[in-house]
Amino acid sequence: MTETQASPLEQEIALEQRHVDRVYTQLARMRESMARLEAGGYDLAGARVPGSLVDRDAMVFHAARQRQILDAEHEGLVFGRLDLRELPRPRYVGRIGIREDGSTDLDPQPADEVEPLVIDWRAPAAEPFYRATAAHPLGVVRRRMIQSSGEKVTGVEDDLLDPESAPPGMTVIGDGALLAALAKAKGTGMRDIVATIQQEQDVAIRAPGSGVTVVEGGPGTGKTAVALHRAAYLLYYDRARFAGGGVLIVGPSPVFVSYISAVLPSLGEESATLKSLGELVEGVRATREETAEVHAIKGSLRMRRVLRRATEDAVPGQPQGLRMRFRGDWLEVPARQVEQMRRQIVRGQRRNEIRAKAFGAILDTLWEQAKSRLPGWEQSRFDEELTENEEFRTFLKRWWPRLRPIEVLTWLADPKRLAWYAEGTLSRSEQARLAASIRPDDLSVDDVALLDEIDGLIGRPPVARRKAATGYRVLGVRTQGGERGLADRSDYRDYAHVIVDESQDVTPMQWRMIGRRGQVASWTIVGDPAQTAWTGDATEPARARDSALGSRQRHAFSLTTNYRNPAEIFAVAAAEIRRIAPNLPLPKAVRSTGVIPVQVTVPRNELRPTVEAAVAQLLDEVDGTVGVITPEASTRDTVAAWLPESVRLQVVTGLAAKGMEYDGVLVVEPRRLREVSGARTLYVALSRATQRLTTVELA
Repeated sequence: MTETQASPLEQEIALEQRHVDRVYTQLARMRESMARLEAGGYDLAGARVPGSLVDRDAMVFHAARQRQILDAEHEGLVFGRLDLRELPRPRYVGRIGIREDGSTDLDPQPADEVEPLVIDWRAPAAEPFYRATAAHPLGVVRRRMIQSSGEKVTGVEDDLLDPESAPPGMTVIGDGALLAALAKAKGTGMRDIVATIQQEQDVAIRAPGSGVTVVEGGPGTGKTAVALHRAAYLLYYDRARFAGGGVLIVGPSPVFVSYISAVLPSLGEESATLKSLGELVEGVRATREETAEVHAIKGSLRMRRVLRRATEDAVPGQPQGLRMRFRGDWLEVPARQVEQMRRQIVRGQRRNEIRAKAFGAILDTLWEQAKSRLPGWEQSRFDEELTENEEFRTFLKRWWPRLRPIEVLTWLADPKRLAWYAEGTLSRSEQARLAASIRPDDLSVDDVALLDEIDGLIGRPPVARRKAATGYRVLGVRTQGGERGLADRSDYRDYAHVIVDESQDVTPMQWRMIGRRGQVASWTIVGDPAQTAWTGDATEPARARDSALGSRQRHAFSLTTNYRNPAEIFAVAAAEIRRIAPNLPLPKAVRSTGVIPVQVTVPRNELRPTVEAAVAQLLDEVDGTVGVITPEASTRDTVAAWLPESVRLQVVTGLAAKGMEYDGVLVVEPRRLREVSGARTLYVALSRATQRLTTVELA
């Protein structure tokens, strides 16, 4: 078929294909150029001239950074076009900015000197692509979404925003670009929404980089997508600040973090740190979920008092006093005095940081006993000789060992110890639940915040250095001039920006943990109060969050449109939340499929075959992913054993489903899920599906 015979759609696709081909040709040239530049940087290492290694590192870093961006999988590299009233040529919008001379937006140059082939979606010039409407066209005559597969243009969808300014013969193709994108099957990971960002989302994404940006919205409103695209926007907007200081993104679970992990790389950003709440402490990766009762205990600010008492307690097996021979005489500190000294020294202090003070107090006590028997001795000689005594060294290590947070947490499993720590703070039943939940070999997500709190209470030991000079205590434990400085706390990095997703489920103790990592940061807080699973004191999370955020200026945004669920599915979820919050404002679902959710009730002996059949049907009906949502971990493991392994299938608990999205969803025993985690968590489970929803209930 010749071009003159082609349909209007085919002609427009061919037109856009020519421009996309120019972009990919330039992209290939840029890749080759960056590879040569990176290789040239390494050649500088052999120059053997002053500064050559510094020059090499700078050149290699710049080239590697550029090449990493250019090598990323840019599905739909060019996705938008703006025909503007005041410009003779169209403006193309894409994932990264590329200019005719081969530079990107990471090497900014005056726009009037270099022709842009593609404008980065985060650049100010791209804002009309997301914000223009027919009521306020912002100079946009026609906005076009370009759909691609690899490097091939497969379709276009147009919005004619200013018909009166349209030139004669301007072609307008199709309608419903957003709805077409929403109906597309999902893969195993979250897709970016860079081509379909809507106006209210864009305003939140481009909010000021300072202070606190709070984004609230119901299921399917794109909160997580806004948070991730905001991270990419901030890294583009002020790279020196945010890439240099670091961006931390905190999600509710490892399943969620894995789900979102590909979004930022697809937008050309690799520098952000993604962590779940169970991974924020270095060396720990916790996934176990507590019951609602234990979750409310461990997450409560009341635990601060319990942990404070624990960190000031004597270690198990503390020596019962000290009695030893020194140069023919006995030196002795009775058990009662040893304990009194420990209590006086530890009160209100970080015990790992004051070991020198504790050791020095024992040495001073013994010196008072020995000095009259050692004429002509200085205390420094006494200290040095005594601390070489193996019996004395053993006493010190047992009396004041270097504590690890996990050791203190383990003490909470002892009902007698816990009864003292929690006296006046936790009831007897709460103490019993807490003690039974402490499993050092199987930490829960809530334990991680407790470990972090303990770490702050006990501190880190100063770096020990042996000093022989007069005036220093031996073993580097104490100086006559005072305590040494704190050890480097490299895992308490001061991030430049902290993003908290599913913030409604962050416990008060977790807010304290996150707050320690964002003391100098700006913040983005994303969540939906209606989805909270918190059953403790309703005022505590807000207090803890406000304490973490401090007096920073707040910028609040609300998302009101549900893009995920068809109206038929969201009606089921809405009915559930209306049971407990009849007047709660809910987002509006913007599309309909005509497919009514399936609700099945069966006796227990038919649960397995019914679940197996329902999953098989969902896998057959949708092209993308299927999520099976269960009430609790034990049910999850049982149901997972029934089902075949498939990259398209995931079995999760109701809590782990938060933030997730699937094409088809099967909720197993929704009534039990409501009992275990509450109606709000069931509301979440029922609102995860983009196409099909089935529930299987026991009769």
